[in-house]
Amino acid sequence: VFGKDINLVLVLNNLASDRKSVRVDMSASTILYTRRAVAEILKAATSVELGPRQGKHIRVKIPYTHYGKYLTTDKRIQITAVCEVMRTHGLKLLVEKTIILEDTNIIIKLPRRVVVNKAVSLEISYANPLPEPVSRCVLLVTLMNQQVKINLARLAPRERSKIYFEFTPRRAGPLQLQVDFSCDKFSHVKGFVTIAVAPA
Repeated sequence: VFGKDINLVLVLNNLASDRKSVRVDMSASTILYTRRAVAEILKAATSVELGPRQGKHIRVKIPYTHYGKYLTTDKRIQITAVCEVMRTHGLKLLVEKTIILEDTNIIIKLPRRVVVNKAVSLEISYANPLPEPVSRCVLLVTLMNQQVKINLARLAPRERSKIYFEFTPRRAGPLQLQVDFSCDKFSHVKGFVTIAVAPA
């Protein structure tokens, strides 16, 4: 989840009947959706001895403090491990994984029934998932082809807050509401709901 430390496990298995020495070079970078690297956030190397038919786990932790300021709006991190089996004339195995960090910041609560031409009040809650305060907070609410910009107070570390948004639907049928939350440390955290508007 965005704002938390990332914990990973690399599993190595020796399928042979003799011992193996493996050197593991690991790296991680924040990337764009095009897979272009933005910044390297981890570089580590270790060696592992594997007995016959033995498996071992290598645990890796990437703290938020290492990746937070380098993350793009795509919220993607690519981890690469090059595993080299020693004394086998350079036998190597490449393992790659791309992580997309999830947002859990926006929660939109609707009343049980929404009716045409009757005012509706929605609860929109938003959060700062980071271990540091954020300021210049803005919510952009898009509904019925109109956008409303709402400036918000700063949020303390891990703080959640909420606002109430009122509108009157003018026609029956499905209506999509989209919320976009930005601040000085991250941007474009989105949430949306489809509202079923009943006839009057």
